[in-house]
Amino acid sequence: MALLLVLLVANIPTISEASSSSSQRHVHHQIHLLRPQSGSRENPVPGLSCLSWRLGVETNNIVGWKTVPQECEGYVGHYMLGHQYRKDSKAVANEAFLYAQSLKLRRDGQDVWIFDVDETALSNLPCYAQHGFGVEPFNATLSNKWVMEGKAPALPESLKLYRKLLSLEIKAVFITGRVEDQRSVTATNLKKVGYHTWERLILREPSNYGKPAVEYKSSERKKLEKNGYRIIGNIGDQWSDLLGTNTGNRTFKLPDPMYYVS
Repeated sequence: MALLLVLLVANIPTISEASSSSSQRHVHHQIHLLRPQSGSRENPVPGLSCLSWRLGVETNNIVGWKTVPQECEGYVGHYMLGHQYRKDSKAVANEAFLYAQSLKLRRDGQDVWIFDVDETALSNLPCYAQHGFGVEPFNATLSNKWVMEGKAPALPESLKLYRKLLSLEIKAVFITGRVEDQRSVTATNLKKVGYHTWERLILREPSNYGKPAVEYKSSERKKLEKNGYRIIGNIGDQWSDLLGTNTGNRTFKLPDPMYYVS
């Protein structure tokens, strides 16, 4: 009996070690594989800081930036050209429609939804893809040349939202930072990609040149409400589309990590 007890005691460390080893293997497969996505300090993740930067941008905690950080060009490019940008935009557009659908509308022709144009109704991604996805400083000459070509595609999820809103008898109003000289090409571009009708297309007049976007867009929304329109909703890619006064009953922010407009 004494010999048997000695043998059992002698085997306890071995059993414990085997159990520990098995547990470690289990933990390795279940937890350690999360490191590439969670950013464990032992396994630095390329691009994780850029993910954090984009979160700060989208939540309006990082403001006043002029360009995308150089080291984030690849990250932003992959995001904009990949599936996630479309999925994020779809999530916003779907929520916007669910909200609009829940309203008891008067259907008297006075309910409107504000759409921004660039990176909301239309996408400038073909242009930005050729210039570092926002890494290069804004170039007014290149931007104007692109706008005047009138080749901007629709942002698909915004176009779907636009069509659904029309089915609810909510009219579209476009308020853009583009200037009055670009009215014709902008209207043609919008119609060409599927935005066939709207209540107003508002562009910057000379008197508004130089005004911050928040001030300019607030002023234009105020004019709409003075004219009897009810702003049911407001969607844009910049916080300056959604902040200020007369913003509407509810606002919806689309993703855009390529540039910042104050």
